[in-house]
Amino acid sequence: MDNSLTRAEISAMRRSYGEAGLETLPADPFAAFMTWLTEARANPVIVEANAMVLSTLGGDGDISTRTVLLKDISEGGFTFFTNYSSRKSHAMEINPQVTLLFPWYAMERQISISGTAEKISQSESAEYFASRPWNSQIGAWASHQSAPLASREELEQRWKGAAEKWPEGTEVPLPPYWGGYRVMPKNIEFWQGRYSRLHDRLRYEFDATTNNWVLNRYYP
Repeated sequence: MDNSLTRAEISAMRRSYGEAGLETLPADPFAAFMTWLTEARANPVIVEANAMVLSTLGGDGDISTRTVLLKDISEGGFTFFTNYSSRKSHAMEINPQVTLLFPWYAMERQISISGTAEKISQSESAEYFASRPWNSQIGAWASHQSAPLASREELEQRWKGAAEKWPEGTEVPLPPYWGGYRVMPKNIEFWQGRYSRLHDRLRYEFDATTNNWVLNRYYP
């Protein structure tokens, strides 16, 4: 028996958004972001409020997306960590223009960010790597992220080998191919779902001539 959805059932999927409005936001976009992130973290329905969708444009012209975790907001940017040999890293080396999306569906909210990704210092990466759980540190050594993998067993054997080299309780060094990127935003848009699809969209746009953020409202 075919239980798949029909075209009509898919097109009929919709929900009515609530009455919560977004009349204004503070002048500082990072203060506004921290308020929304704090509220998302406190929402019991949302899992990993710091999860964000990263989109990159590769040298082949293909756009790719994946979920990464926000780990810091400092020096005017949003930081995440990854393998520098990964597909995303290769793309950002060619074209550092990226987008980030925080889709907090349960709160009828999302924040989208456009900006430029740049590598952070090795000392910053080492400091964060040292704070990671031991098994995550070993995982970073075991994985040639985005490279072809013959079998699951091969990956587990690599993990086992790294775990034997650096047993739990010992210091695991920072892999030379692993570290952080900081996304320096040029615009940050806050979206709040509203009734009748009359959503609220408020976007901070950076004015390089005045070195200030300008807040504008857009049609939904």
